[in-house]
Amino acid sequence: MDYRTEAPEIIRNFLNYHENIVGHSRKTVDEYYLDLRTFFRFMKLTRSGLPRNTDLEEISIADVDLDFVRSVTLSDVYDYLGYMSRNRVRNQNANDPEYGLNSASRARKVSTIRSFYKYLTLKTHQLESNPIQDLDSPKIMKSLPRYLSLNESERLLDSVDGKNKERDYCILTIFLNCGLRISELVGLNLTDVRADHLRVLGKGNKERVVYINDAVADAINDYLAVRKTVAPNGERALFLSSRRERISKSTVHALVKKHLGAAGLDETKYSAHKLRHTAATLMLHSGVDVRTLQELLGHEHLNTTEIYTHVENEGLREAAALSPLAGHKKMNKTAEAEISEDDDEV
Repeated sequence: MDYRTEAPEIIRNFLNYHENIVGHSRKTVDEYYLDLRTFFRFMKLTRSGLPRNTDLEEISIADVDLDFVRSVTLSDVYDYLGYMSRNRVRNQNANDPEYGLNSASRARKVSTIRSFYKYLTLKTHQLESNPIQDLDSPKIMKSLPRYLSLNESERLLDSVDGKNKERDYCILTIFLNCGLRISELVGLNLTDVRADHLRVLGKGNKERVVYINDAVADAINDYLAVRKTVAPNGERALFLSSRRERISKSTVHALVKKHLGAAGLDETKYSAHKLRHTAATLMLHSGVDVRTLQELLGHEHLNTTEIYTHVENEGLREAAALSPLAGHKKMNKTAEAEISEDDDEV
């Protein structure tokens, strides 16, 4: 569904700018629209005098124009963020919904609002000044990525069996060796497979080359031998579902969980994305430098990649061991008493 058909002109122009000039993906641009729609629905709610428990989904933003956008203040945005942290339903389809978005979700919404007002001020000059220029973003509590150890990764690969074992083994091998995103993996076509690399379409429709090792090449060749016996003519997708069509993200998530369980690993703690974390972490442990890893993973910013350098840094471990006090042991009470008596004699 293209949500943007519902957008007022001032927002629609902003979305077109991001898709056609900045080059953001359609999915990302749709997320921008949903963020702005929720924000301006809230703004209309607070200015209409309606009860705060009015369903935002029933409020139209079709009449939002430049004057309405210009009237927004910092206090309005902070009021909105307060509503998001306390009253917003996390999952609209849940039977027992939880309320309050986490700081990461609220920070993304702040980023969208900032980008919208920056566009109106600096790009199109529709606003003489930015009314939310000093808007702060919620502090995000960063957690280290969870990943499989080398031994656990090998157990996972060794556990693959049963129906579609060649396909599933190939998928897991690519995740663990190449660190692809799940969207990148399901988007692979036959023509993206080369002798020594994969051509990957990443975020923002940015292409990159991911070189493959012998393990990946062997897994792909074994899978292709099976694929050609079941693939319909003209099917471009590399990985196929049981329906002989491009595999879906949900199917990949399910097969990853299935094989994690078969390997005796906790499938509630790990996912397809955690396999990407695993690939990144194991490569760093093997000596791959962080800038090379950045390019391999398709990260736009180096600081996104650098989180993996904090997972298990052997240098920090060695530094702790080399501390001058590393060998100090707590003195027991008897020894303390003997020293005190000696001191008295002196």
